Amino acid sequence: MSSTSSSQMGQLVADKHVRYILMAEKKKESFESVVMDHLRMNGAYWGLTTLDLLDKLGCVSEDEVVSWLMTCQHESGGFAGNTGHDPHILYTLSAVQILALFDKINILDIGKVSSYVAKLQNEDGSFSGDMWGEIDTRFSYIAICCLSILKCLDKINVEKAVEYIVSCKNLDGGFGCTPGAESHAGQIFCCVGALAITGSLHHVDKDLLGWWLCERQLKGGGLNGRPEKLADVCYSWWVLSSLIMIDRVHWIDKAKLVKFILDCQDLENGGISDRPDDAVDIFHTYFGVAGLSLLEYPGVKVIDPAYALPVDVVNRIIFTK
Repeated sequence: MSSTSSSQMGQLVADKHVRYILMAEKKKESFESVVMDHLRMNGAYWGLTTLDLLDKLGCVSEDEVVSWLMTCQHESGGFAGNTGHDPHILYTLSAVQILALFDKINILDIGKVSSYVAKLQNEDGSFSGDMWGEIDTRFSYIAICCLSILKCLDKINVEKAVEYIVSCKNLDGGFGCTPGAESHAGQIFCCVGALAITGSLHHVDKDLLGWWLCERQLKGGGLNGRPEKLADVCYSWWVLSSLIMIDRVHWIDKAKLVKFILDCQDLENGGISDRPDDAVDIFHTYFGVAGLSLLEYPGVKVIDPAYALPVDVVNRIIFTK
């Protein structure tokens, strides 16, 4: 496939993205900040992981981040999206990932956090997001990823968890949020990621799924999440990471995708948007930079496609007793 050389196209304005992320954290009164208040933990994960991929994690105060993060933990062991909100499995994974970035997992009561996650597993192997019981394969991935980072996968029934994910597989090779639900690139990442972490990728029809995923690339080079939808930078992560995990990434035009991501940058103020000329946000900035990392773009650290953390962070976790 065509090379991802950056010489024939625009450049990544990394310094401006770093400044954008650091400024976004300071603008607590902005509209964007107010509407995202309840999921600040996710925003922190997106922003901090982007900084780490750009080798600029040292620009933030580790102590400040970690002390705020610990105020979001509940008695149950789970984490909320911000201080004063309810705990949820989504924010619990983001909290664990942030602590992994800073090599601070040891400050957690691992037994307590892992028990919170493990208790969300249902009889059929699926996972609920919180005490209210919504079930989704996103939560299966989150539980498996979180417990794997904490080295506590033995606290759940992994076999049943895998069986439930496989029950969500569709005839097109993709996966949905529950059995029988439509295939969607975001859910496919969650299911393939969970199967990769548990060593269960033999359940995936790699050619069939690879074909569905590479069909997501549109003429402009960007990827969409399902048929007939517009391209969106975030699928540079969901689709690409899945293709890498099933070893079919050579089925898309990488150079065209690099160009699409770079065209979504705000070259003046930093940040990346969903599509060229739209407003930027932290979510798409992270997924754009993470997508470039998967595409081996120069100057961006390598990210692990299953754990959604820099490879050096994942290696540190795996090789630490």
